[in-house]
Amino acid sequence: MSVLTPANRPSRVVELPSVPGLTALYGKAVLPSPHDIAGAVSSKLPFGKSAVPTVEASTLRLPDVTYLVRGVKGEPSHIVDYQRLLGEPVSDVLPAGYVHVLGFPVAMALMVSAEFPLPVMGMVHLRNSVSVARTIRTGEQLNILAWAQNMTGHAKGTSVELVVEAYADEEVVWRGVSTYLAKGKYLVGRGDESGQIDRAEFSAPLPTGRWQLGGSIGRQYAAVSGDRNPIHMSALTAKAFGFPRAIAHGMYTAARALSEAGRMRPDAYEWTVEFAKPVLLPGKVDVSIRGDAGVGGTGAVTYAGWNGKSGKVHFTGKITPLG
Repeated sequence: MSVLTPANRPSRVVELPSVPGLTALYGKAVLPSPHDIAGAVSSKLPFGKSAVPTVEASTLRLPDVTYLVRGVKGEPSHIVDYQRLLGEPVSDVLPAGYVHVLGFPVAMALMVSAEFPLPVMGMVHLRNSVSVARTIRTGEQLNILAWAQNMTGHAKGTSVELVVEAYADEEVVWRGVSTYLAKGKYLVGRGDESGQIDRAEFSAPLPTGRWQLGGSIGRQYAAVSGDRNPIHMSALTAKAFGFPRAIAHGMYTAARALSEAGRMRPDAYEWTVEFAKPVLLPGKVDVSIRGDAGVGGTGAVTYAGWNGKSGKVHFTGKITPLG
């Protein structure tokens, strides 16, 4: 069994009585941030672009706190619904993506707290990195911890990491690091706001499959994840946030690719994903999922999803053995 060393986290712990509901949390997320009201100033982007809110880096602090919920476990029928939607085998194995579903509301509770300095609504999910130390079984009780770290200037705003750890019997069995971008929220004096993110040019490989995603997939994933962000629910609600149609959840696409890796993935692994262009619904996604298990291979699985017509990449990722 692989061992995950507990990550550095704030020592002040706030224990929540239970996993909070995401519907109520999104209700809080639409309210103006106290930091937006009190601390925003105007500034102009280079090259004559319109004014955008900027904040002195020294005025913003991430919450120095870890949120904790004890004894978290999924309901068996809910786990089966998730497994069926994502294409996972119906079994007593808890999918890694489902652990993300269990822990996300704890991180979200921190993000909508008065201490959190960035607006939640409109945040973009840039990437995810999950470490799985061992197989987690249905019925295991997990202690979930969540905190924020690494608030950094970004070419398009400010990025921040939300970390979630799941403990079983005092051992870290799962860790997820989600990186989000608060677009248009600029820090003055921290990080490099001038440069663009270096992203390797994407060259589409030969596809191993094609996903036909219906217009309702956002609502279906919302039903099993609780994530009813308006950008995923319908064209009408997505248009309010600048999208022409609803978009697929990033974690749906990543978790579906993980599922389709099937027997190529080991019991202990690191699962990473980088998100690029969102998947508009309904839509088609060409996918490539390939293992490297031959002689001299690493045992890693690489995957990607892209628009077959335009060639624009939606996501890329890797599953790498731990241990």
